[in-house]
Amino acid sequence: MLSTLKELCRLNGVSGEEDEVRRYLVSRITPHAAHFHTDTIGNLIAFKKGKKSTGNKLMLCAHMDEVGVIVTRITDEGFLKFDFVGGVDRRVAIGKPVVIGHNKVPGVIGLKAIHLTTKEERKKAPKTESLYIDIGAKDEAAAEKLVELGDYGAFVCQPEEFGDGLFKARAIDDRVGCAVMLKLLEEELPLDVVFAFTAQEEVGTRGAFGAAFSVMPEVALVLETTTAADLPGVEDHRRVCAPGKGPVISYMDGSTIYDRELFETLRRLSEENGIPWQTKEYIAGGNDARTIQRTKAGVRVAAMSAATRYLHAPASVGSVADFENMLKLTRLFLAEMAQRLDEG
Repeated sequence: MLSTLKELCRLNGVSGEEDEVRRYLVSRITPHAAHFHTDTIGNLIAFKKGKKSTGNKLMLCAHMDEVGVIVTRITDEGFLKFDFVGGVDRRVAIGKPVVIGHNKVPGVIGLKAIHLTTKEERKKAPKTESLYIDIGAKDEAAAEKLVELGDYGAFVCQPEEFGDGLFKARAIDDRVGCAVMLKLLEEELPLDVVFAFTAQEEVGTRGAFGAAFSVMPEVALVLETTTAADLPGVEDHRRVCAPGKGPVISYMDGSTIYDRELFETLRRLSEENGIPWQTKEYIAGGNDARTIQRTKAGVRVAAMSAATRYLHAPASVGSVADFENMLKLTRLFLAEMAQRLDEG
């Protein structure tokens, strides 16, 4: 599981350009899926036969894309102006390394020197238009030989374990969900499952709409990450969850009220099998479930997430034990659904 996650977190897949991640996933699922296809928006949808034939009643979902940057202008001096793709906190972007375009041109996100800023400017997070990417080009012509307008940029961070059972990488959101689904695809399953590796979640859960509309499942489990906020100086009532305390089973977030019966099922399975679990103590955020739930006549949705610090940052942190427990709990959920959906 962890080795798969490390490989996934080394791949670039900013929203709208998930190709590198999708190619890797295809190479892994080809021997195991009954069939798969990539749809118009870029979702990778795979069908795996199980012991019980239930068709497309159950769908697992995780998004391939990550936050990043996109080049919008090249200055006379050879610097790149850009915008963020997805919700990136500008405060943590300054000085961070990135790679731009298919050739992975190295660069650094910069801001004018602090001695040139006013007292008021130093009190506020810098605006995106005040940032630039330095790729070491001497002028505009030199930069144009390396990058083009519209090129995507991804943050650079070496995936690694550290501390007391923690894992650091960029794009843990949501390569951990993809890793769980990959491991399940390689196993014998108790029922038929549709696996939806979705595109463009970070810019408005766009891929999930097409995936759910074409699959039309009865039940969907979204495998995700969620912001932890278990940090010094954060009041207890604003701490959403914490790495190491088990998978986060959501009953509600900023965009979805989850199916209560499915929530209770995940909670019961956790407690009966000695799997630690937690829920969100502060209602915020959202994921592909919001779009899946509203598709056609509606879909029953549940979400299981890994508590992650510094979400949408150049480096995020999660618990290895939480990742493994997400896989265990999903296995149990599939077994439960095999019985229920077959009876239904």
